[in-house]
Amino acid sequence: MLLALAVVSILTSDPVGASIMTVMVAVAVIVGYVQESKSSRAVAALRSMVSNTALVRRRQLANGRGELPIEDLVPGDVVHLAAGDMIPADLRLLAAKDLFINQSSLTGESMPVEKFSGPDARCSAPMESRNLCFMGSNVISGSALGLVVATGRDTTFGALASALATPRAPSTSFDRGLRRFVGLMLRFIAVMVPLVFLINGVLKDDWLEALMFSIAVAVGLTPEMLPAIVTFNLAKGALAMARKDVIVKRLPAIQNFGAIDVLCTDKTGTLTQDKVILERHVDAAGGDDARVLELAFLNSHYQTGLRNLLDNAVLTAVDPGQTQRLAAEFVLVDEMPFDFERRRMSVVVRDMEGRHMLISKGAVAEMLAMCTHVQTAQGPLEFDADRQAEVRQVAHDLNADGFRVIAVGMREMTPPRSQYAREDERELTLFGFMAFLDPPKESAAAAIAALTQHGIAVKILTGDNDVVARHVCRHVGIDLEHVLTGPELDALDDAQLTAALPETQLFARLNPQQKVRVIEALRAQGHVVGFLGDG
Repeated sequence: MLLALAVVSILTSDPVGASIMTVMVAVAVIVGYVQESKSSRAVAALRSMVSNTALVRRRQLANGRGELPIEDLVPGDVVHLAAGDMIPADLRLLAAKDLFINQSSLTGESMPVEKFSGPDARCSAPMESRNLCFMGSNVISGSALGLVVATGRDTTFGALASALATPRAPSTSFDRGLRRFVGLMLRFIAVMVPLVFLINGVLKDDWLEALMFSIAVAVGLTPEMLPAIVTFNLAKGALAMARKDVIVKRLPAIQNFGAIDVLCTDKTGTLTQDKVILERHVDAAGGDDARVLELAFLNSHYQTGLRNLLDNAVLTAVDPGQTQRLAAEFVLVDEMPFDFERRRMSVVVRDMEGRHMLISKGAVAEMLAMCTHVQTAQGPLEFDADRQAEVRQVAHDLNADGFRVIAVGMREMTPPRSQYAREDERELTLFGFMAFLDPPKESAAAAIAALTQHGIAVKILTGDNDVVARHVCRHVGIDLEHVLTGPELDALDDAQLTAALPETQLFARLNPQQKVRVIEALRAQGHVVGFLGDG
């Protein structure tokens, strides 16, 4: 609009006015271009610091294997995976040893998933398959050999990225507000200028002077300084955010950020710490028991295989003094490593009196099946049907509170031997349970309270199950009126989803496409929606 008026000013012999308007437009464009160029260069510099490669088997490489950029991978390549590696493509596992994968960026599930080679007939969806690894996830522990089946845009991660990509950046609320303001000014000018022209022409009978005056009115009504003022203020905001280590790629995003009235946030790593800690160690009745922690520590400390996150959480929970004492009092005799059939692992240790004790920990159902007694305040008692029901209820209550539960059992081996086998994992005495959790961040509750105080509604969109998500929401101060899961969301049409949005604060077991659907539905209601997280 300013450039159009500048042209009119030149035609009406007003070069000064035309120059001012042209300079204002040029300054606004230049400032915006310079600021966004700096941000783009900063982002490019950050990306250049990260170089992703993969260890690949190929006949053309020296010694038949070597490091290649992930862009050079093709279907049919065989890739080596080790702890800390990013999954470079969608893979089918050929071999795996103690392999745990973090695929929270795809599923939102905070706990690592164990993968293994061989067919997985029980899986109902590719993402749930135990013999497939997907680009975008990473190796927590273990090692594996995988066959590349898809790369780049053909991967599951690439398909999600393509679905989320748009050919041009969507207009922000700031852009729409400016367009509404410009439209209002144009309509006002469209009414005022002809009216002034006709009134002056009729009353003064000098139509040339009336035309000049009406043009002057149009120029006067135009806010020539608006582009420069807006650009300078946004640039100032970008500099202020840069001091807090925030890169603003598009200046209008600053105002859009401030206009958010609904914040959708992921759970894992956003509300929570994205790490596993041992929250509770309880006896079979549900009361805190230090003996359970000691047995679990001996099991995790003396296993010689790769420790998973649960083992590390157990070891971290024991203070250094107790660690030294237990390590001095017990010596490893033998171990039975974890496998998926037994879903437990055991160690045999010798105490200072020469007694051999088999300590086992693992999945609740498999461990209870191996137990014949349960440790109580009165000592070991027979693990009859009534006590089994009570113990299962304790484990169920822990699961309902969002914990991942591991059972701990022990058996004294008589007579002592130098070697033991998996067949010895029987007639155990159940001592209790270990309860693990991905804890909320200390700052999460205060941040959500501040958002609520400023009128911003917070909605949780997570791929994790609703039980765990409810537990986290309670801890960070989110009151849940209604919860929707992914399968329930798919059963709703757009009108039903729109009606359910105002009363729903938690959306659980969502995949990325379902998260996009929720956000688009909120935007269709006129909300300015922000999303926080990597899921």
